[in-house]
Amino acid sequence: MGFRKKNKSPPVLSHEFVIQNHADMVSCLAMIILLGLMFEVTAKFAIMFITVQYNVTQILDETEYSDEKSEPVNLYQYGPKDVATVFFYLLIAVILHALIQEYILDKMNRRLHLSKTKHSKFNESGQLAAFYLFSFTWGCSILTAEDFATNPTFLWEGYPHTHMVFQVKFFYICQFAYWLHALPELYFQKVRKEDIPRQLYYIFLYVVHITGAYVLNLHRLGLVLLVPHYLVELLFHASRLFYFSDENKQKGFTLWALLFVMARLLTLTLSVLTFGFGLPRTENQGFSLAEGNFNVLTIRMTCLAAICLTQAWMMWKFINFQLKKWREHSQNQASKKKMVSPKSKPHKREPARGGSANGVVKSEDKTSPRARKAKAS
Repeated sequence: MGFRKKNKSPPVLSHEFVIQNHADMVSCLAMIILLGLMFEVTAKFAIMFITVQYNVTQILDETEYSDEKSEPVNLYQYGPKDVATVFFYLLIAVILHALIQEYILDKMNRRLHLSKTKHSKFNESGQLAAFYLFSFTWGCSILTAEDFATNPTFLWEGYPHTHMVFQVKFFYICQFAYWLHALPELYFQKVRKEDIPRQLYYIFLYVVHITGAYVLNLHRLGLVLLVPHYLVELLFHASRLFYFSDENKQKGFTLWALLFVMARLLTLTLSVLTFGFGLPRTENQGFSLAEGNFNVLTIRMTCLAAICLTQAWMMWKFINFQLKKWREHSQNQASKKKMVSPKSKPHKREPARGGSANGVVKSEDKTSPRARKAKAS
């Protein structure tokens, strides 16, 4: 929506003006923050927005992130200054959103000639597919580098996990930035009123679950659960993009349905193992804000209940979606059968018996009265 040249410029600071030029405004704000690095007085405030905060240098054991005992490693914690970092990368997310919309999605929309309803869904799927692809690739690289997936006990061993490597913390910062930027995009993209509640639901769920994993020092479990979930969502939105381009391309939805159920089972399994089996058996039990320890029964059960309820809600939506698709498919098949069925051919009407006699009578009726008298005599 930004970076677009319009022939008619709306009034300054009007709604239409802000919507058309929001990317340019956000770019100027981001540039002001970057220019703050040039001056010594403002540099310390600008760094708080741009760089990741709360770094701690430690010498880790062999079982931690590094194999060498003597080499120091920079780790990170979380704190209030992360809000400033999230705000800056929220601005970057708005700019990238406008670039993808302007130079990729709008050009594809012009070729496809979609309706207004499909146009909004196409834009939504295009933006989310790009984000899910980026996050899934990044998450897989972190899991591969840090050996998160090879050892399941790594999810709860050594809890509380108060320290994070740079990639993990920056990953969570970008997750917060993206999902929070989706809120003003509802206004910038002129999302339809009937679509706003649905989008607010999943934005709220993402923010709550990611915040819980980040604040409660469960970032390992959160990362492991996000990666397969993002893969499933990527497949769904990619399949929807192909469907909008050609309605016959629906095979991707079948694979998505299979992976969706598997992802829900994987999420429930890892959550039950972590909160019901792993954390209750760790050495550090208790509640301490200073140490970042939240390993108590109440918090564990609350987290597990939140995850289970979310998975149940997602399965309910999934079942309703599949039933709707099945009904539409059955209706289409029924309508096709009615169109293909042979039409009844009209039968030719047989001439009534005695038709020739009627003809004779008619011919006799046409004779003159004198001829009739002569025949009668």
